[in-house]
Amino acid sequence: MGLVVKNIQPKSLFFHIVVPVSMAVALAALCAFAQSPAVDSPEQALKTKTELVKLDVTVLDSNGNFAEGLKEQDFHVSDDGAEQPILYFAPVTDAAKVVVVLETSPSVYLIKNEHIAAAYSLLKGLSADDEVALVTYSDVPRNAMPFTTNKAQLLSALGSADYMIGSGALNLYYTVSSVVDGLARFPGKKAIILLTTGLDSSPRSQWTKLTQKLRESDVVIFSVGLLGPLTNTLADDQKHSKHVPGGSAFDSGDLRSDPTLQKANQGLTALATITGGQAYFPASGSEFAPVYRQIAACLRNEYVIGIAPGHDGQFHHLMVTVGGADTVPSQKKEKHKKKKKEHGEAQYRVSFRQGYIAPVS
Repeated sequence: MGLVVKNIQPKSLFFHIVVPVSMAVALAALCAFAQSPAVDSPEQALKTKTELVKLDVTVLDSNGNFAEGLKEQDFHVSDDGAEQPILYFAPVTDAAKVVVVLETSPSVYLIKNEHIAAAYSLLKGLSADDEVALVTYSDVPRNAMPFTTNKAQLLSALGSADYMIGSGALNLYYTVSSVVDGLARFPGKKAIILLTTGLDSSPRSQWTKLTQKLRESDVVIFSVGLLGPLTNTLADDQKHSKHVPGGSAFDSGDLRSDPTLQKANQGLTALATITGGQAYFPASGSEFAPVYRQIAACLRNEYVIGIAPGHDGQFHHLMVTVGGADTVPSQKKEKHKKKKKEHGEAQYRVSFRQGYIAPVS
């Protein structure tokens, strides 16, 4: 079954493989333009309970492995700070629909062999019944491969993707919005895996529209930032180059402090946080495989929780904790590393959607 991505312009169907260019030119150009579930499925059972807020919750232990065997009483859910009774609970290993979204800029072309080779770890970790699709984008998105359970087809499609020539617009947020729309008609578990620099040249209004849409959606986003390998490679190259006084971050190789790149990573983190996914920023090609394995584990296993919604038409912030342990929401894990060592006890990293827009009575 195919994924329908809206408003794809004909010109997006005609890209060619870009010839190798220098890493500095490629990065500088980027910143410049900067079917139905079974009857007894937990997902199906949840649908029969109207007026429930559905939470797809992933719990990882201190080693990054899925925490199995948790019970309903282990979880606590707060809505705008007030704890809510759990009206539905089930561990879920149902098949998922997974859309891989690949940026096809010249810079990503330069490191494509690194992350594509590691993609085997992702596909090997997915369940046999999981369906995968591929959408590529630069200025506009295009369907590169429809949904299939044949994971080898995704590897082939990734390897044969067409990349843009030269510099141009990168519309990541518009692409994500289009993919979310295309997934809306499918029931069950749905996820988007972003393989991207995170750079986006669309107006700020596009980000506002996207975040609003994600708060009304049950799609989970996993962001894999590709700037790390690019910036590190460029930094190594620049060590032996003559520094030009007064030059830009690209001239000096000091890219990690570039505000445009920092904003790109912040955007990828926000997309994952809003939807209950994870954001990863591998620094080198060797880090892609472990990242993909963890994404596969999160997609295979999750807990589905249902609570009653508010009825004021407002956005409600959610918090999910696992009782009896040192629990850290995924988006705050870095701040709690020291606390984990001090307590010396099992620590869970919990991922869940940031909130929901309540219906109006």
